[in-house]
Amino acid sequence: MSNRLASATSPYLLQHAENPVEWWPWGPEALAEARRRNVPILLSIGYAACHWCHVMAHESFEDEETAALMNANYVNIKVDREERPDIDAVYMTATQAMTGHGGWPMTCFLTPEGEPFHCGTYYPPAPRPGMPSFQHLLVAVAQAWTERPGELREGAGQIAAHLAEQTGPLQQSVVDDDALRGAVAKLRTDADPQHGGFGGAPKFPPSMVLEFLLRHHERTGSAEALSLTEACAEAMARGGIYDQLAGGFARYSVDAAWVVPHFEKMLYDNALLLRAYAHLARRTGSPLAQRVAAETAGFLLRELRTPEGGFAASLDADTDGVEGLTYVWTPAQLTEVLGPDDGAWAATLFEVTESGTFEQGSSTLQLPQDPADPERWERVREKLLAARTQRPQPARDDKVIAAWNGLAITALTEAGTALGHPEWVDSAVEAARLLLDTHRIDGRLRRSSRGGEVGAAAGVLEDYSCLAEGLLALHQATADPSWLTESTALLDTALARFADPEQEGVFYDTADDAETLVHRPSDPTDNASPAGASSLAAALLTASALAGHERADAYRLAAEQALSRAGALAAKVPRFAGNWLSVAEALHSGPVQVAVVGPDAAARGELLAEAARVAHGGAVVLAGAPEAAGVPLLAGRTLIEDAAAAYVCRGYVCDRPVTTAEDLTAALTR
Repeated sequence: MSNRLASATSPYLLQHAENPVEWWPWGPEALAEARRRNVPILLSIGYAACHWCHVMAHESFEDEETAALMNANYVNIKVDREERPDIDAVYMTATQAMTGHGGWPMTCFLTPEGEPFHCGTYYPPAPRPGMPSFQHLLVAVAQAWTERPGELREGAGQIAAHLAEQTGPLQQSVVDDDALRGAVAKLRTDADPQHGGFGGAPKFPPSMVLEFLLRHHERTGSAEALSLTEACAEAMARGGIYDQLAGGFARYSVDAAWVVPHFEKMLYDNALLLRAYAHLARRTGSPLAQRVAAETAGFLLRELRTPEGGFAASLDADTDGVEGLTYVWTPAQLTEVLGPDDGAWAATLFEVTESGTFEQGSSTLQLPQDPADPERWERVREKLLAARTQRPQPARDDKVIAAWNGLAITALTEAGTALGHPEWVDSAVEAARLLLDTHRIDGRLRRSSRGGEVGAAAGVLEDYSCLAEGLLALHQATADPSWLTESTALLDTALARFADPEQEGVFYDTADDAETLVHRPSDPTDNASPAGASSLAAALLTASALAGHERADAYRLAAEQALSRAGALAAKVPRFAGNWLSVAEALHSGPVQVAVVGPDAAARGELLAEAARVAHGGAVVLAGAPEAAGVPLLAGRTLIEDAAAAYVCRGYVCDRPVTTAEDLTAALTR
């Protein structure tokens, strides 16, 4: 029989709908049931593409004996972390505080009031060194609750109070030019000179850090910042973390050399990396960066696009329960598909060896250098990809997350504009319309939808800010005033609902009328995806350059105040402040505003193309007819002697208008 998850819209929750565990979705009914029974809550948090979530589900949640222990002693709640990032954030903080580390699956034991008293991650079915079996843990916690519930409640209350205290806002600290140079110096010390990137294994793609470094290079001419960017970008693009056949990046590399990925592919990673590689290609003309940007955009449109026009959350790490099954190869498999000559050539090219780089003699595909014979390469690639499509394929979590789709809208719009792919911008328009039509209920955003049906979870700060940023990108690309109107409405709601009214520049991740949790989450770090507050600062700064004088000062001030809360983070751990640092670079540049006016698109084309190519990251670039209605950036911008003209401003200072691409380049690069 199905449990209470059978009516969920989350594919992850639906994966557990047939478990013998009597799962509850998170909600007041589940907490009330725990109070009625006077039993603790067992909270299990994961997501659909998570390998170890699948392992624990198979070992424990599908096991009748384990399920019986869970049902007899607990109210069991299952949460999709992607659907409820607020719940995940609260209990991840508790897990990290109690254990010194975190991850998924996350397993927390709570009082009926939701206060945590014991937390961990994956638990095996049989004891391992340093790890109890899950059944032993279930029995021990249930016994402790029966014998000393007062002690557990008191401890849980103390933990909750401590977490609320420790998750307070950062002190104000300016992110000035010295801080930005200091962040580059700190990143240099963290850089891996041999393999590119930062830190050691496991190694995650630092997409927002790359964006910051590139913007810093553009503003200051720093060769060091550009070198760090190019080294990391090339190493990732040539490693096994990148899908050499079909494009798209995996979540992270388990080793320091980018060889063996954790195979899940996330929408947010690929959107952020598309943006970074497109900006690198625009700035340097790198053929590798341009190819990777195009292939990553192709991956998004081919593999993650939903029938409704949005973008699915992820592709699974496993295929038929085996990690990497779809993607890895042996020399014999290459020969089987390609024949002996091309098979041997491909094995050398991709570094596929008899001993293997992965498991059981198989290898991931790497591309240490571009093939000397491009025609042969394309033929081999097409044959291998065709053969791979006949293998079992990873499952797709097809729920549409508002924030992650906002990232994809921004990336596709900016990349499409910079690299000359208007069809990418068209796909971004479709996704934006889906989000506004489906996810917006009574003026407020919902977090997710699936199959065009919106979920119940309220949107969090990143949903408002990432979508607002995407709509501002569309406004620049299309000069359509409706995107500006929709974006500023989202920003006004975010300022009204998520700001701390008592502390300047502080934003919570949940709205003021959201469900009350153990504490109200407010995570300032840019981690796998941008912090909600840093995304809001980015959108506010862009809006201040687009929305007209009556709103510009208020938006800019709000962005500056939010940025002031990130100074300590940027100074101490810039790897976790990449988006904040990118916002700071844009702020120090002005941000640059480029308004191109002309009687028609053809007349504006040369100046607009030059602006898209040359303008720094974070700049605002928009083209349209003079005095176009509803487009404040074009107000007062007239033709020069009946010819198209470009107006360049920085902050509150403007240059004289120019009419040639050469003069525009000079204005933007001085």
